[in-house]
Amino acid sequence: MESRLVLDVQKDLVNIALLEDGRLVELNKESREEGFTVGNIYLARVKKLLPGLNAAFIDVGYKREGFLHCLDLGPTFPTIAAYTKIALDNRRRPLMMNKISYKGELPKQAVINDVLVQGMEILVQVAKEPISTKGPRLTAEISLAGRFLVLLPFHTKVSISHKIKSSSEKNRLRKLVQAAKPANYGVIIRTVAEGRKKEEIENELAVLVARWEAGLDKLRKVKKTPELIIEEISRAETILRDHLNSNYQSIHINDQSVYEDIKSYLTLIEPEKSSMVKYYDEPVPIFDTFNITRQIKALFGRIVTLRKGAYLVVEHTEALHVIDVNSGIRSKGMAQEENACEVNMMAVDEVARQLRLRDMGGIVIIDLIDMQKSENKKAVYERMRANLENDSAEHCVLPLSKFGLMEITRKRVRPETFVDTQEQCPTCLGTGKIRPSIIFTDFLERKVEFVRRHLHYTKTIRLYVHPFVYAYLKQGLFNESLRWKFRYGFSLKLYPDQSLAFLQYRFIDKDGNEINLSDKTEMVL
Repeated sequence: MESRLVLDVQKDLVNIALLEDGRLVELNKESREEGFTVGNIYLARVKKLLPGLNAAFIDVGYKREGFLHCLDLGPTFPTIAAYTKIALDNRRRPLMMNKISYKGELPKQAVINDVLVQGMEILVQVAKEPISTKGPRLTAEISLAGRFLVLLPFHTKVSISHKIKSSSEKNRLRKLVQAAKPANYGVIIRTVAEGRKKEEIENELAVLVARWEAGLDKLRKVKKTPELIIEEISRAETILRDHLNSNYQSIHINDQSVYEDIKSYLTLIEPEKSSMVKYYDEPVPIFDTFNITRQIKALFGRIVTLRKGAYLVVEHTEALHVIDVNSGIRSKGMAQEENACEVNMMAVDEVARQLRLRDMGGIVIIDLIDMQKSENKKAVYERMRANLENDSAEHCVLPLSKFGLMEITRKRVRPETFVDTQEQCPTCLGTGKIRPSIIFTDFLERKVEFVRRHLHYTKTIRLYVHPFVYAYLKQGLFNESLRWKFRYGFSLKLYPDQSLAFLQYRFIDKDGNEINLSDKTEMVL
């Protein structure tokens, strides 16, 4: 399996697509403005205590307070709280981590009123981004994730991923980290650390410790709470950190500055793979080149088609997601049980992809086609479990119930990815009345004339249209686009754009900015 990462960098948004063997499996949208990213660490203030929930609302600067349950304070909270108070009270003298006195563990049966006080300043980390009307979910168990290690300040233990099976490798990594880590730091050794050289492990440990100490230095200088202390790396870099493996073939980016940032980060964590980062500098939209736009349109709708006429119907409710499997036109010459098993196998393959693609969280109920044989039910269940092995989100799959339902729980830390695949007519704006499509090219030519003679553009202009319109304008030796160039005396380049509706278009100037053709053009035309 070959993986390819494609970044479409827009003015306010970065679209991140992960392809596996050419199939879109993950789609993330990251705002280029400051946001509340999972992993961010804040000096926050306790806003309100909720004894009935054994929790508290915490002000982290978001429009809605963050939610912190007493169980999420963690066993080392007394030590972290004491350190935070000392750091804020004695700003001129930094308290070194190796001089911290351990305050004992917070009992699991602790009551929120006995631990926190309204107005108290504490360090918290975002565990779950704001979703819908809810504020961010917070934790006071601070951690800094790297590619090979997770650093746990105020802890002392070294833990190793259960996926590393070799006892000798576990012993090697444990001894290596225990010898290298400073006092009062705990470490979790991740699966990808298996087989890594001593220098790689030690270098990353040093980087993580330096990040934490820089955050502590910023903590002493805070003038107003809440304040961001340590910012998580970007979503693109997080994907590289958590998922980069030998299957990655290439990373394509259409923005020079983001390209340089990603290349520098990859040079830091995997120098031998830095050559796979490629800068995309073509006028055709990058998602069109890698067939991502078409897949988004096909995969994010309410109905998702499968092979041989089968399809899924995806419904979302407040508490859960429901996916109905339909066989469509049943295959001729195939027994009912065999047909049901084949359709269910296709369905669980696509559902596993949809879970990652849409980042569905909570409870997912799949209504499969009824099967009678227990071995077929078990085969479908095992297929789903195998499909979800590549899913990094925590999940649990239950065997089929007697009603033929498969239940899945999946942890989500970010809002569900939603793409509206329905297109409003750009000409009638939903009224149902449009200009005759046969004269659309005449209308488009008047727009070209307006750009040239009224807006006085003389440099190269790019015109993006729907692929069907592009094919029509390009047909023939002396086609329409060529005729426009000669008639209006400036360089007009025509490109297809799959994201546009049938009669939609965009004019782009030489600097990459869209030319605004609003109501004023109608007055002239």
